[in-house]
Amino acid sequence: MTSRAVIDVRPITESEFDDWNRALNTGFLNAPTSPQEVVDARRQHFLPGRRIGAFDDGRCVATFRSFAQELTAVGGATVPADAVTNVSVTATHRRRGLLTRMMAGELAAAKEGGDVVATLIAAEYPIYGRYGFGPATWATEWTIDVPRTGLDPRWAGPDDGGRIDLVDGEDVRKLGPDLHERLRRVQPGAVGRTDLWWQLATGAVRFHPTWKEPCFAVYRSADGEVEGMAAYTADDHWGDAKQPLNTVSVNWLIGVTPAAERALWHYLCSIDWVVRVKSGWRAPDDLLPHFLPDPRAAAVTTQADWLWVRILDVVRALEARTYEAAGSLVLEVVDGGGLAGGRYRLQAAADGAGSCAPTTESADLTLDVAELATLWLGDESAVRLVALGRVREERAGAARQADALLRTSRRPWCPDMF
Repeated sequence: MTSRAVIDVRPITESEFDDWNRALNTGFLNAPTSPQEVVDARRQHFLPGRRIGAFDDGRCVATFRSFAQELTAVGGATVPADAVTNVSVTATHRRRGLLTRMMAGELAAAKEGGDVVATLIAAEYPIYGRYGFGPATWATEWTIDVPRTGLDPRWAGPDDGGRIDLVDGEDVRKLGPDLHERLRRVQPGAVGRTDLWWQLATGAVRFHPTWKEPCFAVYRSADGEVEGMAAYTADDHWGDAKQPLNTVSVNWLIGVTPAAERALWHYLCSIDWVVRVKSGWRAPDDLLPHFLPDPRAAAVTTQADWLWVRILDVVRALEARTYEAAGSLVLEVVDGGGLAGGRYRLQAAADGAGSCAPTTESADLTLDVAELATLWLGDESAVRLVALGRVREERAGAARQADALLRTSRRPWCPDMF
């Protein structure tokens, strides 16, 4: 067995990309060799220094990729983030510390480069907490039983003066980026979408050989402004006696007004032959069920952690967001990775602005940096974490005060997978 010291962990060169891609496919249980058009598309993500590989005797046995990202904090400000993805370790080389080596180097470089947080979507829950990541947003998928919704099956369009139009991928690439930016400015947990994201979403660039072109629907308000957009596919399933049993699956749906979301969901439930609509990943407190006359028609299919955050700079992270009340807390942040630990005073003003600085005052709460990430976007309760033994209350009532400052009226949501 090759020793850990002999396995070389480093940024890959462009000439090593095919080998790196093979290792990535193997780790994610795909066919080892990708079609050339897929390889060419994935090469568009090649940035020197941001694809890491572990090499044993010249062969790639672990993969890691990062890219620059912007994450929206509570209140609408954005922070620079180091997004982590494409993490895999070949089964023959597990338990040799390869991920730890790749992650440690990446997080140290991200902090030095000025990133406030690191982010990822975790395929498995137990992996990333030991690196200081905590689940900061959750996601829920609903399956709508269309005949049970109580909606008029003869529905012919929004009743608010708006309209639904079907468009093509070129239209989406023109209209989508501005719409998403409007959503991102008000949605804690949202991340930026690059031009490449829109190309992938519309098939102009294809990462997967089995990509299926979706239909695209746009909602325009009464004054003609684009306020919502959805991408969806449908299957072709018929039961006995020629009964249609088709399912619409939503790839993504965004709206900047409740009217836009309502109109798009009602449209999806009105498509002929469709008896089920799968919502895709939505915020856990999404309004979707209550857009239906019978909310029970939307059954929760899956609910799980989604965006994980790793705080790299406590002061900048806490000062980037706004707060629900005035008050102050002293936080003892424990960081086994040595990147963000220390004792900090958070001071929130009545107007929602916050300031933060290192302090020597007695701590009100002691928590791991991963738990701070869980609290940062406002989704989790400090009182709950105290009950779970994941936060220690040093001053009676401090956890309740933390909830009054940190929690938000609507839950954060990250609409994207990366």
